[in-house]
Amino acid sequence: MTAAYAVHGDVAVISLNNPPVNGLGLATRQGIAEGLAKANADAAVRAIVLTGAGKAFSGGADIKEFGSPKALQEPNLLSVILAVENSAKPVVAAIHSVCMGGGLELALGCHYRIAAPGCAVALPEVKLGLVPGAGGTQRLPRVLGVEAALNMIVSGEPVKSEFIAAVPGQKLFDKMAASPESLAEEALAYARSVADARPLPLVRNLPCKHPKGDAYFQFARNMVKGMAKNFPAPARCVDTVEAATKQKFDAGMAAEREAFIQLMWTPESRALRHLFTAERAASKIPDVPEDQPQRKIEKVAVIGAGTMGGGISMNFLNAGVPVTLLEMKQEALDRGVATIRKNYEAQVKKGKLKQDKYEQRMALLTTTLSYDDLADADLVIEAVFEELGVKEQVFKKLDAVMKPGAILASNTSTLDVDKIAAFTQRPQDVVGLHFFSPANVMKLLEVVRGAKTGKDVLATVMTVAKKIKKTAVVSGVCDGFIGNRMIEQYSRQAGFLLDEGCTPEQVDKAIEKFGFAMGPFRMGDLAGNDIGWAIRKRRYVEKPGMKYSKTADLLCERGRYGQKTGAGWYDYVAGKRDAIPNAEVVKMIEEHRKALGITPRKISDEEIVQRLVFALVNEAAHILEEGIANKASDIDVVYIFGYGFPVHRGGPMLYADQVGLFNVVQAMRRFATNPLDDAAFWQPAPLLARLAAEGKTFN
Repeated sequence: MTAAYAVHGDVAVISLNNPPVNGLGLATRQGIAEGLAKANADAAVRAIVLTGAGKAFSGGADIKEFGSPKALQEPNLLSVILAVENSAKPVVAAIHSVCMGGGLELALGCHYRIAAPGCAVALPEVKLGLVPGAGGTQRLPRVLGVEAALNMIVSGEPVKSEFIAAVPGQKLFDKMAASPESLAEEALAYARSVADARPLPLVRNLPCKHPKGDAYFQFARNMVKGMAKNFPAPARCVDTVEAATKQKFDAGMAAEREAFIQLMWTPESRALRHLFTAERAASKIPDVPEDQPQRKIEKVAVIGAGTMGGGISMNFLNAGVPVTLLEMKQEALDRGVATIRKNYEAQVKKGKLKQDKYEQRMALLTTTLSYDDLADADLVIEAVFEELGVKEQVFKKLDAVMKPGAILASNTSTLDVDKIAAFTQRPQDVVGLHFFSPANVMKLLEVVRGAKTGKDVLATVMTVAKKIKKTAVVSGVCDGFIGNRMIEQYSRQAGFLLDEGCTPEQVDKAIEKFGFAMGPFRMGDLAGNDIGWAIRKRRYVEKPGMKYSKTADLLCERGRYGQKTGAGWYDYVAGKRDAIPNAEVVKMIEEHRKALGITPRKISDEEIVQRLVFALVNEAAHILEEGIANKASDIDVVYIFGYGFPVHRGGPMLYADQVGLFNVVQAMRRFATNPLDDAAFWQPAPLLARLAAEGKTFN
């Protein structure tokens, strides 16, 4: 049983006890129902307090039961809320810390509510592509007013209890406790004060109207349509709250339930729920126990004050961790610090950062030109030029000066972490920490596990990632790790599409319409086309049989490196990021096509999207098979948080699952017959072929 029952004189207390957030799983729901029955049968009990043990009242549904038969088993949450409403004795919800989703819906079913200050209150179901499913859209407008309730439901964002208590006319909280510590005592006293009050008040009986209903709901619909064009849930939230204002309570509940069930089956909700669990699962490493001892990280050093080094430093300064920044020349150091200042000042100007916080962060930054000043750091991250010889010099110096037990990390995006570790006498302390640019903004962190990386090092950097608000995914060692290894195949396909008849603009528009943040050519311009050029030059030596379109090399030979030079696949105006198509680039592609004797053909948007996305999927299947990634959902997390894959599609692997792996394989076999493509690449990876043949999925 995950709900405890105790009697304090004439008041029964039911405490949810299902850590970490008292999720309303089957055992918890059963415990509440049994507690209610027990209290109602005990003549000595006059009132009931419902609360949560530990760090939450309740965070809502138990995610461990998502999609399982237990989620639907009786008593479901609706039945529990009905039992609370029908209790012959008053039920007082004592709310603290976290009261979200089903937890808030349960509290709204109680006769009275007392809240501790500092409690985060929310109905976050919209973030999972759903509407609240246990009366949230019907009861919240009755206690908060239609507009305030709809704003909370559509945003899914938490609001502090004391802020809600200050809303004129609110009926969500009948009383505020003086402090979280006094809540238990105050709840007992409050329960005794209402023990004899009859009839018992029910939220469902409160009126729910909006003075200008039709106009307001039309305005709300227009707003959510603009903000959430790929997601149906926000608009359904508007519909269900409108139903609360126009229909009797039970009819409104039926409308909410219908919307909830319909949304549950949409690909968008499946994608968001997948991502929710995938993000949490990414931090679990199969052979590293949860209680693995970790190293203390109190001081960090960063080598290189360029764009990456500065961005990496900001992550730690934001989290209150002192950073020592090293450069070889004073002017490079000054330039790096000036950029960090400029970034913070822009946040201050926009009101996103207070002046005193900015000063506190800058006070944590120390600069140096000497490796000796890094000796006492617990973690050092190098962000120097992406060349093995340069990394060798850095790691040999670090090996000589860093204290025993310090973690030595490389921000390499493609190089072999095992080779880097071998430059030291302590390979167990070496790990890859691949930040994405801009490092102070992008949420993804690829943690590259070397053959000898210690388990305590892995566990430590996963905790550090959480502290600096990154989503960390573990990758094994291979060229490009997870993300960049896959993006190379995507970029190769983009090149072949140019050879066969597309323009850069056509390819970018097709994939952006599919939902990517930007297409491959705009992305190349942003990252710098010279970076891809350097990788291809290395490939021509290492893998002479690997086929590439020559268009990107021709572009770089003209010095068109992208946004930094004002010219790449597109032209750019200083200070703006708008990509302006360039007629000379299109002419260059056409001339190259002519030189190869290729007659251009009309290529559909569907073919463009399939070739680009299925190239990612096939390479990912190889990555999974080789054990470079632990699970398919990790790859989805990498692509959503690091590469702008559309959130509403849930990542390349979930998208492939939804298309059907049989259909993916059939499309790949079609592409393999194209003489201008790379037939060898389109051989389905053995894992993909096997899953498709067995009718299975990646996730």
